[in-house]
Amino acid sequence: MNAPNELPELSLPAAEGEVRVRWWRYCYRSPALLWHLIVHLPLTLIWISLPGATRVREDGGTSAERAIRWWSGGLLRVFGMRSKRIGEPHAGPALVVANHISWLDIELIHSQRAVHFVAKSEIAGWPLIGWLAKRGGTIYHRRGSTESLKTVSEEMVARLKLGHPVGVFPEGGTGDGSSVRTFHARIFQTALDGEVQIQPVALRYRIHGRYSPFVAFADGEGFLPNFLRLLGGPVIEAETHFLPLVTDTGEGRRRLAERCRQAIAEVLERP
Repeated sequence: MNAPNELPELSLPAAEGEVRVRWWRYCYRSPALLWHLIVHLPLTLIWISLPGATRVREDGGTSAERAIRWWSGGLLRVFGMRSKRIGEPHAGPALVVANHISWLDIELIHSQRAVHFVAKSEIAGWPLIGWLAKRGGTIYHRRGSTESLKTVSEEMVARLKLGHPVGVFPEGGTGDGSSVRTFHARIFQTALDGEVQIQPVALRYRIHGRYSPFVAFADGEGFLPNFLRLLGGPVIEAETHFLPLVTDTGEGRRRLAERCRQAIAEVLERP
């Protein structure tokens, strides 16, 4: 797939102007972040801990899931993101598979549908984010460990059978959002074992209406530098495309993986 045109490089005067704008963004986003952590976070924790918070309502959701959507949407706004949803998330249990660009991908999907995500175990050690992810039902996987993969797969199937949506990033790592890499097929076995459908989700980030790799990790960039760069970054249009459900027709997990990858790639190829 051809990569979309990237934004032109800034000239020196423009770059200097961007530095000034970035510090101005820090001035009003940092207090907003503190408010979100000091005020909204305790409210969210109280909300999801209330009696009946996990009781399924007539619309198929729970009060706890609504709290997670509220928190995640607020965090995206703090970082200057304008969220746009295309399509509808499946209300029942499903294996949710998405392309992976940023640590904010989980928050972006959570702002529309609370999902129990599988994530690398390193995230558990990230300040605040790791703790919040665990409270949100995240299943941690130690990459490179066959034993961990077996345990995670069993936990995924168990949660699917309990009626929870479970989310994974089948690429196995983050990219710059210009293309979709090969999906690891083994993870799709959980949908077969859990007897659920699969919902592909395409994530795309734009600046001024054009594709931008800004949110992705730069080469050698850690979580904290990326966090600070995004906090002072420009307004980003964050799109979540919930695509039609994919059902197993007996073709096997490899074919299922490729069908989902292709569905997401087609969205990213659109102008």
